[in-house]
Amino acid sequence: MEKDFLSIAALTQAEVVELLDLTDMLKANPQLKPLSGKTVAAIFQKPSLRTRVSFEVGIVQLGGYPIYLGNESIGIGSRESVADVANMLTRFCDAIVARVHDHGMLVDMAKHATVPVINALTDLSHPCQIMSDAYTLRQCGKLRDGMKIAYIGDGNNIVNSWLELASLIPMHLSLAVPLGYEPDRTIFEAARASGVSTIDLVHNPVEAAADADVVYADTWISMGQEKEKIRRMYDFWEFQVNSSLLKHAKDDVIVMHCLPAHRGEEITDEVLDGKHSVVYLQGENRLHVQKAILTKLISQQ
Repeated sequence: MEKDFLSIAALTQAEVVELLDLTDMLKANPQLKPLSGKTVAAIFQKPSLRTRVSFEVGIVQLGGYPIYLGNESIGIGSRESVADVANMLTRFCDAIVARVHDHGMLVDMAKHATVPVINALTDLSHPCQIMSDAYTLRQCGKLRDGMKIAYIGDGNNIVNSWLELASLIPMHLSLAVPLGYEPDRTIFEAARASGVSTIDLVHNPVEAAADADVVYADTWISMGQEKEKIRRMYDFWEFQVNSSLLKHAKDDVIVMHCLPAHRGEEITDEVLDGKHSVVYLQGENRLHVQKAILTKLISQQ
C-alpha cells in the first residue's frame, strides 16, 4: 500500500483482499496490540458518531492513543495552514485521521505529512465506509463476482467510493439518481473505462433495484446541504427505499445504509428495521476495518 489511505482508487484488488483478511485476523485476535505506544491525531471538521467512535475505540483496542482535534481547536486552513498543521502533527504523532470537507485539503495534508494520513470522509469520497461495506458483504456471502448493488439516491461521496471499488472488484453497480445529482464525472468515467464491472446510471429506482443482491440508501441531504432541503426533498421523493421497491430485488436482498438515516425520507422504518437490513452490522464493521487500515499503514512505516 501507499503511505496514505486517501481513496480506494489507490489500492489494488490484492490490497483490498489483504485488508479484508487482516480485518478477520484482528477481529479474531483482540489481544493483539500492534499500535502499542503509538499516537494518532484525529482531525474532525464535520460532526460524527460512527467515524469518531470507531476510530477512537479502534486505536485504543490496538494499544494506541487517539487525540481528538475538533475544527474549533486548530482551525485548519484558516488559523493555521494545512502544511503547518501536517508538519507539526508529523512530529508529534504516528498517523493522522482526517474528516474534512475539501478533498484537496486532505491531499495537501498527505503531501506535507511524513506519517500516514487516512481519509475519514471528504465531500468527494468515503473510502473507510465502502471498505467496511465490502467486509459486510463478504460476511453476508454477497461479495462475489457479478453481485448486483443497487444504489438509490444522491450521487455523493459514497457513490464515488463505490465506483472506485467497482474498478477493482467485478460487480454490477446500478446507480439510480435524479437528474442533476450524478456522481463525480471523472470517477464515473474512470470506473467504466476500467472494464472491471458493469456500471449503470439510471433515473428509475425500480430499474436499478430489479434482481439486486444489495439495495443501498443514503441521506438525500448531506452535511452542508441543509439550505437545499426543500428542493432536494422534491427532487428525491420518488427515490425512497421502501417495501414496495424491495419487491423488485431478489428475495434474499440485503439493505444497506451508511447512517445517519432520516427515517421516512430516503428509507422507511419498515425497511431500516426489517429482516433484510444489515445497517448496524455495517456500522460495527467500521471499527474492525479501520483497525486493519491503521495497522497496515503504521506497520509499514
